[in-house]
Amino acid sequence: MTTKDDVVAFFEQWEQWWKVKDVDALARMHAENVKVSSPMFGHINGREAVAESYARLFSAFPDWTLTTEELIIDGDRVAQVFSATATHKGDFMGLPGSGRKAQFHGVRVLKFADGLIQEERRLYDFTLLLMQVGVLRGKPGH
Repeated sequence: MTTKDDVVAFFEQWEQWWKVKDVDALARMHAENVKVSSPMFGHINGREAVAESYARLFSAFPDWTLTTEELIIDGDRVAQVFSATATHKGDFMGLPGSGRKAQFHGVRVLKFADGLIQEERRLYDFTLLLMQVGVLRGKPGH
């Protein structure tokens, strides 16, 4: 990314593809050899694997919304602070859709090269998500 405006435009486009759940368009925003670290999917290598992770996510949570709250931009590195909501409708971690809703916040830490995501680290309270959809039992702290 060359300017702050370029980064903002990139994320505006990314959010448009996310809203319509366009797995292929989202994946094309990643470099061919992208490396992703995700609490939900582990280590993901390559654009095709990223597309598959998006497809699996939207199969389990078809209404998953992700809203950018803040972009922290430092050259080719960007932190996207986000809020997310989702309803567990499909198979997730061996649990059939429960209809339960989840809500949480997180950060995606990204490194860009040639206008594409080269590296991505997804950071969010995965335990809270698992508790909200019923995979784990417990009472979240407030």
